[in-house]
Amino acid sequence: MTTQEQVHDTARRARTAAAELAPLTRAVKDAALHAMADALVAHRDDLLAANRADVAAGREAGTPEGMLDRLALDEGRIEAMAQGLRDVAALPDPVGEVVRGYTLPNGLEVRQVRVPMGVVAIVYEARPNVTVDAAGLCVKSGNAVLLRGSSSAYRSNTALVEVLAAAAEKAGLPADAVQLVPGTDRESVTHLLRARGLVDVVIPRGGAGLISHIVENAIVPVIETGVGNCHVYIDADADLDVAERIVLNSKTHRPSVCNAAETLLVHRAVAGEFLPRIAKALGAAGVTLHGDDTVVSTVDAAVPATEADWADEYLTLDLAVAVVDSLDDAVGHIRRWTTGHTEAIVSNSATAIKRFVSRMDSAAVMVNASTRFTDGGEFGFGAEIGISTQKLHARGPMGLPELTTTTYVVTGDGHVR
Repeated sequence: MTTQEQVHDTARRARTAAAELAPLTRAVKDAALHAMADALVAHRDDLLAANRADVAAGREAGTPEGMLDRLALDEGRIEAMAQGLRDVAALPDPVGEVVRGYTLPNGLEVRQVRVPMGVVAIVYEARPNVTVDAAGLCVKSGNAVLLRGSSSAYRSNTALVEVLAAAAEKAGLPADAVQLVPGTDRESVTHLLRARGLVDVVIPRGGAGLISHIVENAIVPVIETGVGNCHVYIDADADLDVAERIVLNSKTHRPSVCNAAETLLVHRAVAGEFLPRIAKALGAAGVTLHGDDTVVSTVDAAVPATEADWADEYLTLDLAVAVVDSLDDAVGHIRRWTTGHTEAIVSNSATAIKRFVSRMDSAAVMVNASTRFTDGGEFGFGAEIGISTQKLHARGPMGLPELTTTTYVVTGDGHVR
């Protein structure tokens, strides 16, 4: 078969599985998740052997150590993946939830009920843990899942999916509920993106390049996730001790993730006091500041910012910094450069906070809190498939409910119109 035939055949089998998976009870799905978790631990030696081959190939190809660390598995990471599946099993099942219900004057009963999407494709980079996370969330929400990781993790992902799929089927899930998309080159992704009618939605997880490729080439519906040029604005009425903590946490807690801060905006009224102290704290953490003229003239270690710096999602220990004359100037800067992920304000002024929040157009707005809280786990969802930066069909951290759609169930007693 050609690559297109292989990919579309895989999607057809997933569609068959989705029809059988949708009506299964929570008890069956949870049992399958526990079986999948146990299977990961039982087959850890095989999984680690496959992963070592991926890491060795990556090292030979000159892959940076940071990427190799994201690729690598060990016993602790396998146990963490297994525990993640058990945690998902403990979450409420969104399928069957009544979003709203009412009785019309003519006696018809109308209920809007959550149902699975059907076939969900996840296209992602590097980290094998996404294979397990995505499989678990899709199974719990009643969806068949097509997994397409990067070629650098192909051996690891193949081994993981074989273990997960076998355990799931043995526990009562339909065959082909969890599948790896065939192929390791971009051609297989292209055929997946064009499988309209076979795949219900594609969710990309990765860098800007991957997401742009998916969005620009898909005719299957896409939920865009991930790219985060996140801003922190320090208002004239900010508590500067609080501001320092929030900036440090937002930038340095884990700089390589999408909810890390990439731009700091400081009101001119507090810039003279705040810039030296935050520059010292960030410098001690290894952060390079890319500043406007005011910042460069105030902070010796700062380098001049370019236009690209205001747009960049660094994912490194770099931070763009600008001094603004007003809250409205900060809002204007953010609305020009934001990717719609997360923005934060630090202020003790209720008026300033209200004005800032009402003028933002992002998935999340933090008030006196770190941007790092934009996360399904931190929001109390228990888990997430990604963070949507678009407005349809989901926005912000996507938990189990966001992996469902709804159907209307209308019950009558011989009603005719």
